[in-house]
Amino acid sequence: MAQKPTIPKGTRDFSPEEVVKRNYIMYTIRNCFRTYGYQPIETPSFEKNETLLGKYGEEGDRLIFKILNSGDYLKKVDNELYAEKDSKKLTPQITEKAMRYDLTVPFARYVVQYQSDITFPFKRYQIQPVWRADRPQKGRFREFYQCDADAIGSTSLWQEIEFIQLYDDVFNNLNLDGVTIKLNNRKILSGIAEVIGAEDKLIDFTIALDKLDKIGKGGVVKEMLSKGISEGAIKRLDDLFTVSGTASEKLQSLKQMLSKSKNGLKGVSELEFIIKAFKVLPLHAANLEIDITLARGLNYYTGAIFEVTPPEGVNMGSIGGGGRYDDLTGIFGLKDMSGIGISFGLDRIYLVLEELDLFPPSISENTRVLFINFGERESLYALRTIAKLRALGVACELYPEDTKIGKQMSYADRRKIKYVVMAGEEEMNTKTFTLKKMKTGKQQTVTFHDLMERLKKKKNNRPPL
Repeated sequence: MAQKPTIPKGTRDFSPEEVVKRNYIMYTIRNCFRTYGYQPIETPSFEKNETLLGKYGEEGDRLIFKILNSGDYLKKVDNELYAEKDSKKLTPQITEKAMRYDLTVPFARYVVQYQSDITFPFKRYQIQPVWRADRPQKGRFREFYQCDADAIGSTSLWQEIEFIQLYDDVFNNLNLDGVTIKLNNRKILSGIAEVIGAEDKLIDFTIALDKLDKIGKGGVVKEMLSKGISEGAIKRLDDLFTVSGTASEKLQSLKQMLSKSKNGLKGVSELEFIIKAFKVLPLHAANLEIDITLARGLNYYTGAIFEVTPPEGVNMGSIGGGGRYDDLTGIFGLKDMSGIGISFGLDRIYLVLEELDLFPPSISENTRVLFINFGERESLYALRTIAKLRALGVACELYPEDTKIGKQMSYADRRKIKYVVMAGEEEMNTKTFTLKKMKTGKQQTVTFHDLMERLKKKKNNRPPL
């Protein structure tokens, strides 16, 4: 007996119902992107290794899926090198391409490659899958979609404000109230590292701090010590872990902590500008919060950083994040091109909406009406009507076989098809149809005009999926 096939860990198959729900989320996000003036692009699923490697830090590089060269990829490897079994030396010899880790670095490559064709500031959105060799767990997969929006070519803080509004609009349209948009600034983190005497360990400092919600203060301290950050420097962080109060109060505390760091104070000033704006601008679904320990581990962030967490009581990690990067395109030769971007975690948003039962019932409806198959003549009569209904946008189908009516009705019931139409000899002679509502069992004889009006009534109540 053949072994039942399976799929790789960290990947998933999606049922029709799941695909419809995912499409609903993507439609909502895409529609908001477009209303904010973002234009769509797409990039290849894999890039050259030199495009990706070295852009995400040491931990990120380890999670990049590399693609073996085609053909006999070991043939050109020197025997001595192969005998060493040193993967760092061997890898460049057998692989030249890798699956994209995120959408931001490929976007930076795109901007540099097509800079002469782009009008700056350039606002783009991109909804495509990415791949990471991560350890699979709830809400974390090896293949998943990112829904990104970026604006590049301006240093204006109004873009930070617009992205917060964009987050709020998307979650408001998804009826996901109570999300928290956490806000910090990498200049502040740089300033903290400076005043505690760990400026030369900034990357290790931010990577460790970024794990605070996962491993706690004790785990962060242990990791910092292992990276060579002194006990004295870590002790001076105690004030950082205990800062509380309103956004304004937290920023005031930071001003005192960072009084000797010019860069740190600049970060505080940038956050003050954003917070001041939202004293006037309303947020509908989101709460805005200053989180001084928010670090986000990606090395390319230089200014404001965002992270979105689900409503209180939902056990899920962040459902969105992003930040300002002042010179990401510089790694590809285009200097002084500041940008900012955010990402929505489609898979985690799906799980949150599912847990809170926030998917509209109407989006699960696919076929609206099934025509019963009574035979060849009756099927032709039905298909002429089906063609007219489809032209009006009504999803309908003919059961493919003239089998027992009970079997056809059972099919409609399992598919959750709302209506069934029966058109036999009598209906054909009178040019009518028998329309049955599956939920109640009620049926009535109707003309084509009545049938059309009944079936198209709710056609536009849900987004195109």
